[in-house]
Amino acid sequence: MVELETVELRVDGLRLTGALFVPPGPGPHPGLIICHGLPQGAPPANGDSGYPGLAQRFCGGGFAVLIFNFRGTGESQGNFDILGWARDLECATDYLWDRQDVDWMRVYVLGSSAGGAVALYGASWDRRLAGVVAWAAPARWDVLVNPQAFLQHARSIGIVRDANFPTSVAQWAYSFEEVTPERWVKRIAPRPILIVHGDADDVVAPEQARKLYEVAGEPKELFILPGVGHRLRLEEQAVAKSLGWLRSQAKLEA
Repeated sequence: MVELETVELRVDGLRLTGALFVPPGPGPHPGLIICHGLPQGAPPANGDSGYPGLAQRFCGGGFAVLIFNFRGTGESQGNFDILGWARDLECATDYLWDRQDVDWMRVYVLGSSAGGAVALYGASWDRRLAGVVAWAAPARWDVLVNPQAFLQHARSIGIVRDANFPTSVAQWAYSFEEVTPERWVKRIAPRPILIVHGDADDVVAPEQARKLYEVAGEPKELFILPGVGHRLRLEEQAVAKSLGWLRSQAKLEA
């Protein structure tokens, strides 16, 4: 029976909320951190169990799965800041590495959309992450085209909460240039990367997945889903492919 634990992470003086799903058995289990993207506002509906349901699925595949809300989202404190999200991921990695029931040699990260970009950036610097699955991740950001408009969007969806944040819009926007995945993805090799994208994605163009694949070092795999849009956690093909790939990398029995 899956064991569920409430998790509280502390980073930059902020409290982040999360949950850990632990498979049965003594372990140590391979670990998986799941990184969400920008919220779309509406709660899960129409059978969508959200990220807890996704965590249950991967936990059933043998992984100790950590989900958490990045700063500025859900019940976590703070304001959306992309470099801050990268530090949040580092803190999540610290948490799994400190657990005796998690095999620190087999800690992976799966990120969706903006969370996928953060996962790629984080893995390029943090070699504790043994491999990356990137779902619908951008190779580069559009924020610098109109930073004020993007900041207003972030306020409208409730991830920038404080009126005096950021102190510098230019510096806040420029941080996205630092966390541009196509600049860093090649540093992940020789750890493996799986890039998954829908060819009908109208949020992040499929060409960005192909760019990431082109720049990345080996071993790498690109999995394009025909007729599929942006929300890959709702797509059985994306979930099954990713779980099978992760189980193979973690050398779990078939």
